Amino acid sequence: MSIIEVKNIHKKFGELEVLKGINFEVKEKDVVCLIGASGSGKSTILRCINQLETFDSGEILFENENIYNIKNINSYRSKVGMVFQSFNLFNNMSVIKNCTIAQIKVLNISKEEAEKKAIYYLDKVGMKDFAHATCSTLSGGQKQRVAIARALCMNPKVLLFDEPTSALDPEMVHEVLNVMKDLANEGLTMIIVTHEMEFAKDVSNKVIFMDKGIIVESGTPDVIFTNPSQDRTKEFLKRYLK
Repeated sequence: MSIIEVKNIHKKFGELEVLKGINFEVKEKDVVCLIGASGSGKSTILRCINQLETFDSGEILFENENIYNIKNINSYRSKVGMVFQSFNLFNNMSVIKNCTIAQIKVLNISKEEAEKKAIYYLDKVGMKDFAHATCSTLSGGQKQRVAIARALCMNPKVLLFDEPTSALDPEMVHEVLNVMKDLANEGLTMIIVTHEMEFAKDVSNKVIFMDKGIIVESGTPDVIFTNPSQDRTKEFLKRYLK
């Protein structure tokens, strides 16, 4: 059974049509990488799934339910978590406060239980020692690992990553990608917008190449990266793969 189904999604910003009938599905434990040039619609479809953007037509189903019929949007977003390229942490708060605030408010659990879970996931991403640091003092790679821990604290069924390494210095990219690889190996369902082609090749079981608001081609990493059928896919990948 598919956990997420994206059906014929169309989206315009003014006169610009950014999504032109997007269709794909994500099954439990899938790691789906969306690749393509900037402006191809990858981040927009991710934001539609998370209900950060509305769309003009089509439907998105989460566990067979239309996401627009889900009354409690915070509860939905705890199940379909999102990690942003700009971290979206509360910079003036401590790391552990960032990881507990939504647990307490949305999941209605005690502060003690929330902190216990936060420490567990901070340890998982290598940030336990920074639990009481203020987020503004962290490096970009550290902030992104905290953002991942914060999302994991909500027990998500799916985690969406919107270019999670694009705002990082090159030497910090690997520490975030390594965390994501570990999560993939543990069976977390993920949809990842990324420009890291080697990562997409290694970690995903499905790659979707988007261009100008359409899905040009999708398939296994082996097919997309070694034997793509579409000229536009070949042209795009020429710049990224030697």
